[in-house]
Amino acid sequence: MVTKIMKDDLKKSSMVALFDMDGTLCDYEGAMNRDLLKLANEGDLKTMQSFGKNPLYLKARMKLIKNQPGWWKYLPPLPIGFQILKIIREYDFKIHVLTKGPYNTPSAWSEKVDWCRANLPEDTSITITEDKGLVYGKILVDDYPVYIQKWLEWRPRGLVIMPASDYNKDFKHHNVIRYDGSEAMKAETIDRVRLASLRK
Repeated sequence: MVTKIMKDDLKKSSMVALFDMDGTLCDYEGAMNRDLLKLANEGDLKTMQSFGKNPLYLKARMKLIKNQPGWWKYLPPLPIGFQILKIIREYDFKIHVLTKGPYNTPSAWSEKVDWCRANLPEDTSITITEDKGLVYGKILVDDYPVYIQKWLEWRPRGLVIMPASDYNKDFKHHNVIRYDGSEAMKAETIDRVRLASLRK
């Protein structure tokens, strides 16, 4: 009896699904582009480019925007991330938000917690880290290929669900589903999540 209880507890503790925030559960890119347009001059590059490819003046404006009080706290939810969240919750996974704390924006750390408390179920756990590869889960939901690759280095059986975006359209890996919200992709995601829930 004790052994069975221990096995049940172990199974429950392993049923972890990790969710990124920016570009997954909340619309960082949409909010950033909206606010960059407010600062744009005629002839400017008006919106941000893919990760790491922005000119210095645009990076400075982005830093200014991100340091505004409340900016992270009031990011709009991203519907595609909540579709994935709904699927995974149906298989009794414990939801852990796993988000990177911006090095130069310490206010973002507390505001990300505020966002989670306002938008996610009460039983959601939150981990803010500078290295996502260190954190255990059976499933990772993340939009950014670099973080996905690092996590998969230590999770060779892990399942990744990647919300589709222009900047990840060329990324391919046999453990990764690029989720675009279509009915076919929804069916595949449900099947892969079910299999992950059964895996010991």
